[in-house]
Amino acid sequence: MAFEQLKERVWRANVGIIEAGLVILSWGNASGVDRKAGIMAIKPSGVAYNKLKPEDIVVLSLSTGEVLEGKYRPSSDTPTHLHLYRTFKSLGGVVHAHSVNATAIAQAGREIPCLGTTHADTFYGSVPLTRQMTQEEIDGDYELNTGKVIEETFRSRKLNPDQIPGVLVASHGPFTWGFTTEKALENAMILEKVAEIALATYRVNAQAQPISQVLLDKHFLRKHGPTAYYGQK
Repeated sequence: MAFEQLKERVWRANVGIIEAGLVILSWGNASGVDRKAGIMAIKPSGVAYNKLKPEDIVVLSLSTGEVLEGKYRPSSDTPTHLHLYRTFKSLGGVVHAHSVNATAIAQAGREIPCLGTTHADTFYGSVPLTRQMTQEEIDGDYELNTGKVIEETFRSRKLNPDQIPGVLVASHGPFTWGFTTEKALENAMILEKVAEIALATYRVNAQAQPISQVLLDKHFLRKHGPTAYYGQK
């Protein structure tokens, strides 16, 4: 994939974040990679979405983080995105939003249990919450350490990022990903809706319990994996 093609796709994903109502102003960012070319493209730092153009997207080396093309500084969250791509090799796109419901749950210090089939269609279990970052991690390379805390969450809990394509960073907000930038955006939209539904569920019944394993398996595996049969071939 040429630089221009990747920049166009990443630009469209960033525009999609605000069109979906997941952010306001310049909050959040979307990125994408071309692993064959060894590059990552991401939104520039602090540029409002309504002013963003494809040519504004910044291209970096996936291995070194060096800016290869772009007149602006890349997003301040670039080290987080780079770490996720380097750690989870299947990722093709990453989205970070400050969507209201998912961010509220992250700020409350809670994960999102799988309460029903809407959740189970995309996330094979709870959307996890990271631990709080230490002062040393915050005072140090904060954005890189955010990526490392996400990695730690998945490794320590033996979670598969292909089956749970998102996380809540404690006191911060959601990150989602996918095999493509477009899928990462779709998962960001789904995560926000799942968070909204979970909050509504607990308002109706504060003791609501997670879905059964058999129903979780049915709904996730009919859409994902070698036995999937949902949709058209």
